[in-house]
Amino acid sequence: MRQFTAVVNPTSGASAGAAALLGVARLLREAGAGLETAYSRSLDHARQLARDAGEQGRVVLAVGGDGMAGAIGGALSGTGVPLGLVPAGRGNDFARALNLPAEPEALAGVLLHAEPRPVDTIEVTSAVHDRTAVLGSVYAGVDALANLHANNARLLRGAASYYLGGLRAVTTWRPARYRLTLDGEEHLHHGYTVVAANSGYYGSGRLVAPDARVDDGLLDIVLIAHAPRRLFFSLMNELGTGAHVRRPQVRVLRAKEIRIEADRPLPYGADGEVDATLPVTARVLPGALHVLC
Repeated sequence: MRQFTAVVNPTSGASAGAAALLGVARLLREAGAGLETAYSRSLDHARQLARDAGEQGRVVLAVGGDGMAGAIGGALSGTGVPLGLVPAGRGNDFARALNLPAEPEALAGVLLHAEPRPVDTIEVTSAVHDRTAVLGSVYAGVDALANLHANNARLLRGAASYYLGGLRAVTTWRPARYRLTLDGEEHLHHGYTVVAANSGYYGSGRLVAPDARVDDGLLDIVLIAHAPRRLFFSLMNELGTGAHVRRPQVRVLRAKEIRIEADRPLPYGADGEVDATLPVTARVLPGALHVLC
């Protein structure tokens, strides 16, 4: 029977994470599994708790949102330690990409019985991130600014915080000029954002890269070019279904590695965490993480 260590989000997900874990924990213990719970003081502490649990031969549960999943998944990337997810955040986009169930009974069944599946991770390198691995996507532009606003929202959660954060970001945005290097080939881009997607979802359920797969060894590079704000708002609405990729202002490329530079210090985000500015390099690590799903 599996032995689990649940690492709970130290910030906004602490109370929500504890609540989400409660029902699942009871079911795991009733089935005979061992479960320890660790409340981290920071994401760095969460990474260390995950590494320590993995060294003890335990399955690590990331309890929280995409930031927590990305931090712990990144810490376990390349180690062979199985990761389980208990979604309890604003977005839960990587869990969504894996089609994880929300109901405690179904989720407990996955954690108890599913075979670990190898999925890709993204190695992020910049002045702030020294070869840090994340799970879902790296994005640089108006969406990173919107994510920053959403993270700072105190009264709203989920899709509403992302949507209002997006409105605030777009109204003050001026187009950026990007220089992109994809597998050694340079591309110029003028517009709103660049997204290097391992998972198809970001921003609380927005299907930014409909054809992205977490196990194909490639990043889907989504480029949204300059357009009038009214058109961009229409495009934002289409992110819910992925229909935006049919617009002429959107290009999708694929690469194993991308370096993103811009004509000014733009923020970039990685798995919901926005704490750095360009330039940044993102490189796919094929099959580097084993996830229960």
